[in-house]
Amino acid sequence: MKKTLVVAEMALREISRRRGVLILLALLPLAFYYSRRGEAYWQSVRFVSLGIGWTLSTAALFAGNAARGIEPRLRLSGYATHQLYLGRLVALWTVGLALAVPYFLLIRFDLDDVRYDAIALILALTVAVAPPLGLAVAAVLPRELEGMLVLLTVVAMQMMLNPDKAAAHALPFWFTREIGVYAVESDAGTDHVVRGSIHAAVALAAFLALVAFAATIRLRRRPHVSIA
Repeated sequence: MKKTLVVAEMALREISRRRGVLILLALLPLAFYYSRRGEAYWQSVRFVSLGIGWTLSTAALFAGNAARGIEPRLRLSGYATHQLYLGRLVALWTVGLALAVPYFLLIRFDLDDVRYDAIALILALTVAVAPPLGLAVAAVLPRELEGMLVLLTVVAMQMMLNPDKAAAHALPFWFTREIGVYAVESDAGTDHVVRGSIHAAVALAAFLALVAFAATIRLRRRPHVSIA
């Protein structure tokens, strides 16, 4: 546990070095929110969640790429593979909570006639799913520009695809719409919450498995390598 927290601290320091970029990314969900605040205010809840999802997954992409140089040395120094990727996830989840709380308070005091507990659930699930998504993309695409474009495409498709299409349901942030329906429509049933929560749990498990598999392959110990 101590080593995991050490990795988390290192990841937070690395993320903080991109302060300017992170500030701009943190303001992006605000633009998403106010872009739908007028005539379609009910969509603003979903859009701010997608904005937070893209911000956190992009931060995770940065963290994953930044760790490529130091992780092999930490692995040889006695750190287990799971401690390395779990430490980064702890750091990113911490950043996510710090980002989501102000946006929840914004919605709480800016919108009426919505279910605030459902909105809190949407934001919490977004914070949970987005970092593993970003780390998974970083494992597949080591270049940041390509990774950011992939993440942007995922969020854009989630916004624009017809919700009746199966492709929309297969995207990682579909749960924001399912639970969002319950949050903003007074006659919506709790079945939306159940389906959304299951979708988020499946996406989280899939991305965590991919991150763990990629880290295990990349950082596997080689018997002929030792510390001098």
